[in-house]
Amino acid sequence: LYRRLPWFAVATTLLVILAAAVAEEPIRDAVTLGNVSEAHLDLSIGYLAIAPISDVLDTLTLLGARQHVIVLISLVLVYAAIREWRAKGERRPEGGSPAERPRFVRELAYAALFVLILAVVYVAAIAAPRPMAAIAAEPSDVILTADFHSHTKFSHDGRPGWEPADARAWHRASGFDVAYISDHRTVQGAELGIAENPTEAGQGTVLLQALEVSWRGEHVNVLNANRFYKGLTTPDLRDIDEQALTLASLLAGREPIVIETLPGRLDRIVAAKGPGTAGVRSIELVDGSPRGLDETRIMRSRIVHLADSLNLAMVAGSDNHGWGRAAPGWTLLIVPGWRGMRTDSLAASIERSLHQGRQATRVVERRIAGELNGGNALESTLTLPIVIWRMLATLSVDERVMWIVWVWAITVAVRLTSAWRRRRRLRVT
Repeated sequence: LYRRLPWFAVATTLLVILAAAVAEEPIRDAVTLGNVSEAHLDLSIGYLAIAPISDVLDTLTLLGARQHVIVLISLVLVYAAIREWRAKGERRPEGGSPAERPRFVRELAYAALFVLILAVVYVAAIAAPRPMAAIAAEPSDVILTADFHSHTKFSHDGRPGWEPADARAWHRASGFDVAYISDHRTVQGAELGIAENPTEAGQGTVLLQALEVSWRGEHVNVLNANRFYKGLTTPDLRDIDEQALTLASLLAGREPIVIETLPGRLDRIVAAKGPGTAGVRSIELVDGSPRGLDETRIMRSRIVHLADSLNLAMVAGSDNHGWGRAAPGWTLLIVPGWRGMRTDSLAASIERSLHQGRQATRVVERRIAGELNGGNALESTLTLPIVIWRMLATLSVDERVMWIVWVWAITVAVRLTSAWRRRRRLRVT
């Protein structure tokens, strides 16, 4: 009976049910870490139909760089332990030597299969088309959701073939009303995206223009660079021209919005000192790159303290370059009447909102596995179980049902296939 029980299916079902006792909302306020009353995570029928696949691939996409390393090492150790346990349970012929080579070949084949499965899963998380989880805010003509950091193929590190239309579709599927295309050293992607914007913002996801450049060794995004503000950068669009930025900032209330992106060094931030001065006026609290996720999670309290002390508006940036199908966070901000605005009016209104500073925005993020991204020894050691448990704890009721359905459907299919093969071998003999 012990060997006949489908232990994997039983254990998975129990974990899914037990996690429901400590269920958490899948999104939260990135500052207070509390629930968000004005928005929820919307899951399409397609997402729910393949819930175990969707959840696992989303979880992988939202891991930080050091979490990826620890998870992979943990999986290798688990695999090695399982293979060793199975090997001890096998009977070895006396003398051992005739069986050593076949066993070595078999283990090599299993190891190759294990590596192949890991590679396929990661490639699927990075590049496979699949339904996305989207934020759904309460219908409003006042509150919009924005992404202040994304890229197209025109960035040197953008996904080949990742057109502005693809970026728009990605953001629409994630629930964004507005997305800034902030390519490196070019605004071509942003200009092409703006050309295809809906007449009014409420008719679809609007793409706006930004530029990612360097300033004193830090990467920053300048909103509406080369559209509202000409000549803020060096001719090659690589660096900030400080004199030009100073001049453009003299008009109080119309200073260019410069956003500090992460990863970066917080001690290097050149913050604006008030109206009519040049400097950073906003900072990312969430950045979707693996290293960015590491840094924003580990330094969350420092970022919030800095925003409080310097009156910086906090924002979320997906930093999407065309890879992955999960948004790490969203920025909610108040822009009265935004649905009826055209592109440039909306861009100007967003800038006016960000000029209010710390109180201008609310950053919402996907609830994460491991608050410090493996930033201490205990969390590093337990990263794999923490990641699995947090994923299961944030499942909706519909997702839990689909997990159980899929696990038992696969178990039954495997059992039936094995029985059919045994009967076939018996008929042959």
